Amino acid sequence: MSTIVRGACPLDCPDTCSWLVEVEDGRAVSLRGDRAHPFTHGALCPKVNRYLDALHGPGRVTHPLRRVGAKGEGRFEQIGWDEALAASAAGLRSAIERHGPESVLPYYFAGTEGMVQGWIMGPRLFAALGASRLRTTICTAAAGAALGATYGGSVGMDPEDFEFAQLIILWGANLLSTNLHQWRFVLAAQRRGAHVVAIDPLRTDTADRCDEHIAPRPGTDAALALGLMRVVLDEGAEDRDWLARCSEGWPALEARLAEWPVERAAAVCGLPVERLVALGRRFAHTRPTAIRLGLGLQRHGGAGAAMRAILALPALTGDFRHVGGGVLCMSGGHFGGIDAGRVRVPDDMPAPPARTINMSRLGEALTETDDPPVAALFVFDANPAASNPDHARVHAGLARDDLFTVVVEQRLTDTALYADIVLPATMQPEHLDLHGSYGHHYVSLNLPAVEPPGECLPNSEIFRRLARALGLDHPRLRESDEQTVRDVLDCDAARAAGITFERLRDEGALRVTTPGLARFADGGFPTPSGRLRLLAPELAEAGADPLVGYVPPHELEDAELARRYPLALLSPASRHVLNSTFASLPWHRGKLGPPRVHLHPEDAGERGIVSGARVRVRNDRGAFTAEAVIDDAAQPGVAFTYKQQWPQLLGPGEHVNVTIPERDADLGGSPTFHDNRVQIELDLT
Repeated sequence: MSTIVRGACPLDCPDTCSWLVEVEDGRAVSLRGDRAHPFTHGALCPKVNRYLDALHGPGRVTHPLRRVGAKGEGRFEQIGWDEALAASAAGLRSAIERHGPESVLPYYFAGTEGMVQGWIMGPRLFAALGASRLRTTICTAAAGAALGATYGGSVGMDPEDFEFAQLIILWGANLLSTNLHQWRFVLAAQRRGAHVVAIDPLRTDTADRCDEHIAPRPGTDAALALGLMRVVLDEGAEDRDWLARCSEGWPALEARLAEWPVERAAAVCGLPVERLVALGRRFAHTRPTAIRLGLGLQRHGGAGAAMRAILALPALTGDFRHVGGGVLCMSGGHFGGIDAGRVRVPDDMPAPPARTINMSRLGEALTETDDPPVAALFVFDANPAASNPDHARVHAGLARDDLFTVVVEQRLTDTALYADIVLPATMQPEHLDLHGSYGHHYVSLNLPAVEPPGECLPNSEIFRRLARALGLDHPRLRESDEQTVRDVLDCDAARAAGITFERLRDEGALRVTTPGLARFADGGFPTPSGRLRLLAPELAEAGADPLVGYVPPHELEDAELARRYPLALLSPASRHVLNSTFASLPWHRGKLGPPRVHLHPEDAGERGIVSGARVRVRNDRGAFTAEAVIDDAAQPGVAFTYKQQWPQLLGPGEHVNVTIPERDADLGGSPTFHDNRVQIELDLT
């Protein structure tokens, strides 16, 4: 006799798929997508189709562990929960006694996107402790800052309305790898005659399936957006009525566009003028146009400016007037108050003020930050030893003898190898959680389907027990998972949509907003004035240009750097693993294969490199080796390698992130993974 239990994929992906777990005799025997979900519609991506490999497969941590070898060596002994919690609390207290509570740094991100297990109880505990706050910048900080400055929040067109568009621009969005279910709506429009354009420096699987692919030089997206705006003006196609009623700053932007003739924009982007003009004319005269704005292009130094320029495009054409028109980047702002931030640190729970540390600068935090130093690190839902820039400095910081480290994990990741204490965590079918989405408008409840193996506990329960071990007894630190879900749903947005715990439990995912609306036809943006902001004066205080249309200096223009390191190296996502999740599992590793670097035939020929050759990729920060793949997926002067390998499976230093700097983008403190110049040569060792 089997039972079916509703749930949701927890991974860092805009799709947030609903799934169904089939359970027999207490064991999950199958997992499939839920066809009742209007957006994800029963399909799971290749990586998650094999989620049970991760649930049942080798390498799970099922008991608390204490380090007995050197940091990074990976030698541990099994201990009990009482001992593990006592040791964890003692290590945190010792740091506080020596350096104060800000010497404790919680480090976490989207290992789960669940509000209960990821974004509430852990941050709540460390806020109550007075620990340093974490600025969670590693993925979407520049995009979030650009959306906030321009639209007032993470809002945009409805992803399901793409099927009504006549022109679709996928800008830095490799949907087939990173947003699979959006493709169904794009394909529906394409079959009805919509023209689909991919704008991406790389010819991705998605670009291959589009009607047109435009490949600008990496990091030049702002100039391309300005070129398209210039064509709209040259064609006399601007919607001056919408701009006057629903935007702020149009006269200033119009004046700036006088400085950007199409020829200038095309030269910056490395594109033929006629290609840019042709796309600009199509955009100027095709309504509605839908733009899916991906997150890869915000990993450059000028990310915020570029994203603001792209977000402004539908203002010029009035596309927000139409169902099927506008821009979608992230959709979280449409959930209203149904979010973790509203209840993370409740008003009735004291939380001392504390400094903030940028997670993307963890290497700096662990090796340079003083007054106080980071003396204790508590990691959950993250694997910074594999995912952060400046790999070598991060590992050096993690290896400090005077740093006490606790890692909550499901497997012995590269970060866990440096832990003093490892605490075993449950996986998604083993706990309760609540999920919104940053790619659609549905909220989902994940129900526990099976008992966890060994002594694994949900993150939330680990934090409740740790709070007791630390002597923190506020009722908010004892709150059950179900009560936390009910607290999140106790808001006007949930009540207006009729969303309750009971309905989610019984029906699955529920929509927060009303479908089929031209949501910003007459403004109504969540800005103070309700208007789209082409001019955001507060950005000047952060050292950024307040007006849309600024094109920051780019590393590609540094002639001396380009002479020494002539190739721009991009590190995009693979479709077979998600960040470092799954990257240790046999099937996923087999699909991912060994580290490979893709080179254009011109660049390979200049270096005497053939496909299959072993090459060395280097710059001033470090070097790694990889197998060369020669193809034209990248343009001359650009190379790429997938980002998600586990360093411990490659050898010391053999990871793309050894070459990537700790450097902030222009908005949000976002990292600049794609501003990475290298030289590639045959490996003769």
